[in-house]
Amino acid sequence: MATAVQKITLAPSRDIPFNKLVLSQSNVRRVKAGVSVEELAEDIARRGLLQGLSVRPVIDQAGVETGIFEIPAGGRRYRALELLVKQKRLAKTAPVPCVIREGGIAEEDSLAENVQRAPLHPLDQFRAFLALREKGQSEEEMAAAFFVSVNVVKQRLKLASVSPALLDAYADDGMTLDQLMAFTVSADHARQEQVFERLQTSYDKQPHTIRRMLTEGAVRASDKRVQFIGVDAYVEAGGAILRDLFQGDDGGWLQDVALVDQMVADKLRAESEAIAAEGWKWIEVAPDFAYGHTFGLRQLRGQEAPLTAEEEATRSALQAEYDRLSEEYADADELPEDVDQRFGELETAIEAFETRPVMFDPADVVRAGAFVSIAHDGTLRVERGYVRTEDELPAQSDPGPAADDQAARPVAASYGGDSVTVDEPPTQPEEDEGLSPISDRLMTELTAHRTLGLRQALGERPDVAFLAALHALSLKAFYHYGSDSCLDLDLKSVSFSAQAPGLNDSAAAEAIRVRHETWGKALPKNSADLWNALQGWDGDSRGALFAHVVSLSVNAVHEAWNRRPRAFAHADQLAQAVDLDMAAAGWQPTVDNFLGRVTKGRILQAVAESKGERAAESIEHLKKGDMAVKAEALLADARWLPEPLRTPGHAPSGNLSAACTDQSAPVAPEVEETAVAGYETAMGEPSVESEDEADASGPERIAAE
Repeated sequence: MATAVQKITLAPSRDIPFNKLVLSQSNVRRVKAGVSVEELAEDIARRGLLQGLSVRPVIDQAGVETGIFEIPAGGRRYRALELLVKQKRLAKTAPVPCVIREGGIAEEDSLAENVQRAPLHPLDQFRAFLALREKGQSEEEMAAAFFVSVNVVKQRLKLASVSPALLDAYADDGMTLDQLMAFTVSADHARQEQVFERLQTSYDKQPHTIRRMLTEGAVRASDKRVQFIGVDAYVEAGGAILRDLFQGDDGGWLQDVALVDQMVADKLRAESEAIAAEGWKWIEVAPDFAYGHTFGLRQLRGQEAPLTAEEEATRSALQAEYDRLSEEYADADELPEDVDQRFGELETAIEAFETRPVMFDPADVVRAGAFVSIAHDGTLRVERGYVRTEDELPAQSDPGPAADDQAARPVAASYGGDSVTVDEPPTQPEEDEGLSPISDRLMTELTAHRTLGLRQALGERPDVAFLAALHALSLKAFYHYGSDSCLDLDLKSVSFSAQAPGLNDSAAAEAIRVRHETWGKALPKNSADLWNALQGWDGDSRGALFAHVVSLSVNAVHEAWNRRPRAFAHADQLAQAVDLDMAAAGWQPTVDNFLGRVTKGRILQAVAESKGERAAESIEHLKKGDMAVKAEALLADARWLPEPLRTPGHAPSGNLSAACTDQSAPVAPEVEETAVAGYETAMGEPSVESEDEADASGPERIAAE
């Protein structure tokens, strides 16, 4: 005979006036968590109580019900109702839906209600937000209804818009929420699914790897080309932008690279047409030029357009107001907002007068040209007035005092079939011939004596020798006229055979360019006036110009075909003398400039030195490309430098080994070659002893990594 199944009986429910309810001390919830009571109260006021309270009757000492009910489960809802009563938005006697429990343990009811509650799966939440939007609710309305920010609503809607195949994988625990967030960078479902398939065969499924795969080939919004054309213009032209709502993306990635390049080319062409209309012989246009592209070209000296009387009065008035405000608020800890804004307006207006357009001689313009490119901040860069060697006017030959002296003219004689040029003995002038020109031979002899006299005298006048050297080097640096000086000094400003990424837009390159332009404006237009101008300068000004000119000759570039061990040793001494800190100068390791171009061993060494062995071990399992990306993030702002960029005697940052900390001792000549071999190995070039080994195993190692 089958046993009858015992039927269960549910606890009855009824509406109980709010003023008959009290909190129970049996409620297990003690720590505040989740939605605040204030937000819950607003939600109840908006849509009513969605879930009743679990209550128990309060019994007096005689075992008789008192008419009061305590709440072991639902305390937060009670607190929210209590807040609405205090705000007089709910009556004290308002009926509250309650389930009346009798028997059992009150703490068990409270614990069960919280433990047995299953949280909503995040994907269900994302889809619910999407359903609300499809039913007409705006992002702002949803944010207000659920007490979250509009950005949170956008994030949830973005997650719900990922490819259905990926959402199914997330629902089945096939990926983490962080991975799903990474896929939202691209709205292309086909692209998302393609990357997801690639991940199935890879052990590296980190979110940053997913983002890199989805954005490879795209152009960052922070790129100077994008700043030049403007993101708004790109969008108006139909370009798509990849955005990451879950972490900083610097404005996102522009997906249509061809459109970016076309817009950049079109805008540069339009800008260059206006420059060409000025009458230049040639215009070169490119988004960027290699560093040193103007070396070997002479730059014209233009003159700023003179100010009119009205402009001069305006400038004086602006400067007077600026000086008055500076004096008035000299002791202020913080400037008022309107005053600070006025300072900015005055500085901008005064700077406009200081940077007036430069005017050039029309006769020079027709022989010179200009470079049109994009500066590091996305503004237009125009470098005007450069004259190529072939466009220079032919130098007028100086016949000299003995040009017409037929007696001193060399003649050719033939001896045994070989032609030899000899000086023909000078003929004796006839009596009463007058003052004839001095012969070349005699002129050479006389000036040789004078040259020795100048050398001896100049060697005893350091001040004049410094001025003469400064004059000769400045001619080379600013006028490219070495023949204007009697000193046989040469200044070589070498170009770089290998252009490092971002070299032309680096902070150092920009500082040198500005400094060079500043000195160029301070020097006279004509080289013939340079000596007198330098004579009139004070010692500090001469010294500053001398430092700039000499700095242009520094060449500490490693070249595999040009081994210069003593030059590199001197570069270390020079770096110590000027206290060079390449990290402070703005260099930091990236995938492009270092990490992506060395072996995995060097990447791990860099991370270990800067962040410790544990950090290095955390990325040791990654493939080389992913390891480089992760290392770039770890080394950001760590001030780590590879060996060729370190200054001897500087305390390296991070946990650099002691072997790298003391390099200030003098290098003996017999060990210089060994030191240079190590330097070249650090630069990625094999040393002499390891060339055969590198040739045999190098390519295979790199391919395997």
